[in-house]
Amino acid sequence: MFAENGFDKTSLAMIAKGVGISKPAIYYYFDSKEKLIDFLFEEICKEIMIQSTITVDDLTVNNFVQFLLNFGFKMIEEQERDVYFNKIFNEYILLATRNDKYMTQLNKIQKSYFENFSMLMNYGVKIGVVNRDNVENKSNILVMVIDNIGNFILTGLELDYKGTWEEAVKSVLKGVRND
Repeated sequence: MFAENGFDKTSLAMIAKGVGISKPAIYYYFDSKEKLIDFLFEEICKEIMIQSTITVDDLTVNNFVQFLLNFGFKMIEEQERDVYFNKIFNEYILLATRNDKYMTQLNKIQKSYFENFSMLMNYGVKIGVVNRDNVENKSNILVMVIDNIGNFILTGLELDYKGTWEEAVKSVLKGVRND
């Protein structure tokens, strides 16, 4: 309901009717629509944090580039497939412009992406697949590219997102190895 109508135009009565329960049943779990919106936001943020976690334990010289490509491809595929996520996440981005609580959490998610990619790229330096020069900037470029790909997917604009991601990865890693 929120994804279809937005937060402002969705009432608890509409939600209750849509899922086939009584409005008082919703109040058993949530004191207000705002509490439900908060709960959904927390759950979405948890899921994003889980999906954006990167581990380097199994990465080698031979699979680093493909791992990085696949990480981005998976994110792109998930966003393209789940139109409801895109719509509801847009609602939270709008809320974040008016409510610091949401902005703070969105900033935590973004910071997590920067930290994860920094760790990944520094590991790439360690194993010899990423050039040490400007490694943090390279890491930041990849985060900003994948984040903005997500933003463009949210708008519904049809572009070659996987091709863009692949070009960003290859550009950042250029000159280190000839695969």
